[in-house]
Amino acid sequence: MPGVVDGRSRKRHLPGVLREDSDDELGTEDLPWEWIYANEPDTEENNGRKRKRATWQDGQIIGARNGNFECYLGDTTLLKADSSNEAWVGIICEFQEDEEGEMAANFMWFSSPNEIRSAKKRTDYVENELYITTSFDVNALSTINGKAHVMSQQAFMNEFPTGKVPRKSKQYGKVFICRRGCNTRTCTYTEEFIWEDIYHGREDLEALQERLQKETKATRKKKPAKDESPERDYKFEADPEADGEYAPGVYRTPKKARIRDAVTPSSRHKKTGNKPATPSSHRRIVVKKHLEFTPLATRVLSPMHVHASPYQVARTQLHVASVPTSLPCRESEFSLVYSHLEAAITDGSGTCIYISGTPGTGKTATVREVVSHLDAAVRADELDDFIFVEINGMKITDPHQSYALLWEALKGQRVSPAQALDLLEREFSHPSPRRVPCVVLMDELDQLVTKNQGVMYNFFNWPGLRHSRLIVLAVANTMDLPERTLSNKISSRLGLTRITFPGYNHEQLMRIVQSRLEGVPGDIVDPDAIQFAARKVAAVSGDARRALDICRRAVELAEADAKVNDLSDDATPNTPTKTPARKKDESPQKKKKSSAGRVTIETVRRAINEATSNPLQQYLRSLPFASKLLLTALCLRIQRTGLAESTFGDVLEEMQRMLKLTVNESRPLKLLEKRATGQKGEGADDGTGLMITKAKQTGQLIRPAGLGSAAVDLTGAGIINLEGQRPERPSKMRLAVGDEEVRLAFRDDPEIKGVGVML
Repeated sequence: MPGVVDGRSRKRHLPGVLREDSDDELGTEDLPWEWIYANEPDTEENNGRKRKRATWQDGQIIGARNGNFECYLGDTTLLKADSSNEAWVGIICEFQEDEEGEMAANFMWFSSPNEIRSAKKRTDYVENELYITTSFDVNALSTINGKAHVMSQQAFMNEFPTGKVPRKSKQYGKVFICRRGCNTRTCTYTEEFIWEDIYHGREDLEALQERLQKETKATRKKKPAKDESPERDYKFEADPEADGEYAPGVYRTPKKARIRDAVTPSSRHKKTGNKPATPSSHRRIVVKKHLEFTPLATRVLSPMHVHASPYQVARTQLHVASVPTSLPCRESEFSLVYSHLEAAITDGSGTCIYISGTPGTGKTATVREVVSHLDAAVRADELDDFIFVEINGMKITDPHQSYALLWEALKGQRVSPAQALDLLEREFSHPSPRRVPCVVLMDELDQLVTKNQGVMYNFFNWPGLRHSRLIVLAVANTMDLPERTLSNKISSRLGLTRITFPGYNHEQLMRIVQSRLEGVPGDIVDPDAIQFAARKVAAVSGDARRALDICRRAVELAEADAKVNDLSDDATPNTPTKTPARKKDESPQKKKKSSAGRVTIETVRRAINEATSNPLQQYLRSLPFASKLLLTALCLRIQRTGLAESTFGDVLEEMQRMLKLTVNESRPLKLLEKRATGQKGEGADDGTGLMITKAKQTGQLIRPAGLGSAAVDLTGAGIINLEGQRPERPSKMRLAVGDEEVRLAFRDDPEIKGVGVML
């Protein structure tokens, strides 16, 4: 098949057929299209062949006219693809108006061998050969480029004995051979036929479609067996008391052993369908050269070296980068994401799905697991093919680079972000036959927000276009990000499909850690230690990554203790003279040594202390009382409203409400009460940074006056973000660190507990 050559002289085969716009039968004038109805007198005979008038009702649309060019139902036409010298071939099955009121037609497509991406496709095709398919698509009449002539191989050789159409011939690029039908999804073919025997015109369309459906394998999901439930892709949780039977109603994600050969769909070449060129789209597209890396020398490690001890096995499986065999405690979220994605891919429609949840709740891992199972369904011919691309806001330096990443996944070309945006606009706006659905995972969505919010607008607007078939999975850490950060025109395009991942509780965290430790020999982790770590993490954030890190560090500490005990035993061996003398005093030491190489509650407590003794925690614990009050009030405000951003005045009101409701006695509050009752002058300051102001009539309100300077100091330290660094009531402020860090630092603080606040 013909191809085009880019700037690097590398040939890229076009999925369509070669077509030059200079040979357009419609001419260069931009004339309007007109319908041709059955009751018109000139429809009795056209282009030398008579049409069956009896099969048409008066007033029925049977054709369309553009100047001197006419096309009718059953005609084979060429459809142009702007910005490239290629065209598509299709049979007109029905004339209609699209959703935008534009004159259009429903086409039954021919497929070139280059469009079939399966490795099982036939290789015995000849030049100019096309396959008739059962794929249909609606395209505007403005995309029609002329008429095509399809014939059998014998008729082609009789007309062109050399096997090629002369370049100077008027039929160059318009004559094609069709010997078989094909289902491009399942890559199944019909028996070889003679085109003139099976198709003569519009009256043979139904018979042609029935023949293709009968002789090719349809692309539809396999029906489950009678003994299987509709959720056959989800295994049941086995009941240990049921002797191998499955407990009803308990689901979990399937083991990856079922799809160990499954690979997430990578970017594949497909056809180009673009809208009419605009002045901006005439820019020269510069395709960048793919990066080439020199492979580094690798060292093969023996499995015995990596897994030499139970501690190393446990450390490897508890690492956050380790891929588990299943995702426990996320069965309902898995089924929701799976059902939405499967429906969108099957229907060939675009959609947006917003997934929110605190960090470490399994959002990205669940989406990747779903995509992996969908890819397994594609390989089993149970689902239509799709393309998957992941865009992480933390891994790109500029949000606009997401355009280039998406275009590279679709077409395999590396271009600049501006060129990629122009190409994507034309790709998604213009109808194209058999466009493969594309699933885009946009992780860390808050990092992709720009000043004019153009990136978010485009990614949420493209799925709404009729022919885009783009599915966007937007993942963020906050539930209200669209309403709080994005404008109304963007949040409305996000749609109503939202899935929230709640934080793990201590029972779920225990299951996650225990599932990671399955198969670790030696029983080196105490179940009570796992429960202790799970409860500690669940009380703060419910972050599974933090729980795994704490347990992994506890295993490292236990391994270090075991090595120290082994060295001490080797240094002081038992002798007959020393053993009887210390036999009675040895039992506590033996008990301590027996638990030295085992992860206990004390080991987990040491790991938690190490995790919480970072410089940030030390700085937060050393803050003055006014700064602690301000941060505590800000955390309570975030917890009560659910909004990460508040004003300085709202935080002051939250703090006053907090101090009014306190019933415990604390030294700072006693000092405030004395000043409020007048034992010290109004506005006095004893060096603690606290000052008192009195309400004139409605009683006395406690208000520490050092909060302004405290807010400025916290802003300079990078703990909070304060608008303009001015502590005024309308100024917006928000935490610049995680709220779990503040809660963890103040959880055991005596001054905060004295105020009666439990974080």
